[in-house]
Amino acid sequence: MLKVYALIIIVGILGGVAYGAKYYYDTTQATIATLRENNAQLEVAVQISEASMQVLQENMQKFQELNNQLQQDLQAAEAYGDELQGKLNRMDLVQDALRDAKTLEGKMNGATAKLWRGITEDTGGDGSRPLPDWLQSDSPSGTRDQSGNQIGEDPSTNSEQTQASSAQ
Repeated sequence: MLKVYALIIIVGILGGVAYGAKYYYDTTQATIATLRENNAQLEVAVQISEASMQVLQENMQKFQELNNQLQQDLQAAEAYGDELQGKLNRMDLVQDALRDAKTLEGKMNGATAKLWRGITEDTGGDGSRPLPDWLQSDSPSGTRDQSGNQIGEDPSTNSEQTQASSAQ
């Protein structure tokens, strides 16, 4: 009987070892499968992040080009503003207004109409929209052409008469 008990104990120990080995194998295979799935997800995440970095670098280059263009446009606008400031400094608007207010009004309305059309075109319009009511009224001194300047008048806002009269 002792041999039977020893055999049962040995079979039990071998069964426990076999069960432990099977359990270890199963858990190891499950862990490997989980790690394989995580690795695949990480590879996809790395590919997405690399693609995102590439898009970001391309966008950065585009933004830099656009920024350079905006800087050039700003410099051109500042130069134009300086030019206008110079013209305004050379003109004596108070004396012109006192001497011939109606002509000055026509020139100012013409310049404003031209500016209004330019703003309309710059914001997506075609410049054919009618001007605001406050720019469409005819002055009592005469009619205006399409640009808003009085007919027969110099369309520029820098009149030679103004410079000559302010020097007198």
